[in-house]
Amino acid sequence: MTLSLTVSDEVRALAPGFTHLAVEAHGLVNGPSTDASSALLDDAAARLAVRLDGRAPHEDPHMAAWREVYTAFGAKPSRTRNSAEALAKRALSGAGLPRVNLLVDLYNAISVAHLVPVGGEDLDRVRGGMRLVRATGDEDFVTVAAGEEVVEHPEAGEVVWCDDTGVTCRRWNWRQGPRTRLTEETVSAVFLLESLPPMPVAAADRAATELAELLEKFSSGARIDLVPAAG
Repeated sequence: MTLSLTVSDEVRALAPGFTHLAVEAHGLVNGPSTDASSALLDDAAARLAVRLDGRAPHEDPHMAAWREVYTAFGAKPSRTRNSAEALAKRALSGAGLPRVNLLVDLYNAISVAHLVPVGGEDLDRVRGGMRLVRATGDEDFVTVAAGEEVVEHPEAGEVVWCDDTGVTCRRWNWRQGPRTRLTEETVSAVFLLESLPPMPVAAADRAATELAELLEKFSSGARIDLVPAAG
């Protein structure tokens, strides 16, 4: 593991049981979505339906725990859903899951099948280490609105992932910025899987292992490092 990932004491106090796993990969092959990656997304939606057994995504105990944490730092979870809940809601709707690119399809499939937030960052675009902190409100979050690059600032106390340049993801795992997202040119990436009690750490480990296996399958010869859960 070459990327430093740290969680601030303030975030640990907010969510004492929070853990994250990382899958770091080099020598990846990305490109447009394929029939194979599309099939994985369809299979993930089917697995999700079995897991929920008629319940709404927010009724799952793990998603309920994320809603409680979002509320604790001032977010409205019914409006700004964690990434796993948002994908799950879409998977069960008529719209279905988006097809973005091969690598994004892979980690979205894992997120939906296991109901765990997963994010992917292009390591060649990350500056310095990544830190999960409570924002001061002065940090820059560069995004795009109406086709134009704009700079936003998180709310004071909001939980954000950031690197040495600025915020990479707002409201913990709600919205990633375009600067570090995975594109069809990405060759090195880190994938973050984030969990809260009551999700067992072993269940998050299984999701990370499945993701690593998919990365190896679709990027033959890539170097994949799986980092155990860090509380």
